[in-house]
Amino acid sequence: MNNQTTIPSRPESRTDDLQPADWWRRPCPVTERIILCGDLPHDPAGFAAHLDEWVRLGVTHIVDVREEWSDELRVLDQHPHIEYAHLGTHDSGGSQSTEWFDRGVAAIRAALADPEAKVLVHCHMGVNRAPSLVYAALLTQGFDIEEGLDAIRDARPIAAILYAESAIRWIGALQGWSTIEVNDAVWRVRFWHGINWVDVSWIISRIRQAERERV
Repeated sequence: MNNQTTIPSRPESRTDDLQPADWWRRPCPVTERIILCGDLPHDPAGFAAHLDEWVRLGVTHIVDVREEWSDELRVLDQHPHIEYAHLGTHDSGGSQSTEWFDRGVAAIRAALADPEAKVLVHCHMGVNRAPSLVYAALLTQGFDIEEGLDAIRDARPIAAILYAESAIRWIGALQGWSTIEVNDAVWRVRFWHGINWVDVSWIISRIRQAERERV
């Protein structure tokens, strides 16, 4: 596919029949050893129950990419065997930095060096930041551009993967792609998003509503 290909007209959103709040804190295995999720509840009972669920799933490492919060001390207090990496970043749109992908993918790969490890990657809602970091990690594992996006969306239908283009530019720089190769890969991501559009504003609004109702 070259960058002259027309992005298809926007289809109906694949999230129209979903309840985003039901997926917010649902652990979603993308591979046998990488799980995507939203964050842990703040209230003590909810926090403990959800964290215990993660442990039952075999989670040994947590990569938390929220800039706005960290549960590191609470997690280590309840399950000190869990390795916790807090690699916070913004969720204001635009792009993510090369340094953030460097650190985040390194944390995931270091954890997976242990064949018994399982890594759970999360942001607040599990919509953009965490899915984008997992996408970058999948690319380093040999996943094709569309294959990685499909794996994440199939596992977590509310994942918009907003920073996938940043992940592509990161892997391109890491692997020495030419400008043409990077531009072509970015176009493939845009084409995929055009075909697999989700209404991210609606998803976020539904989760925020649920969040308000649970306070």
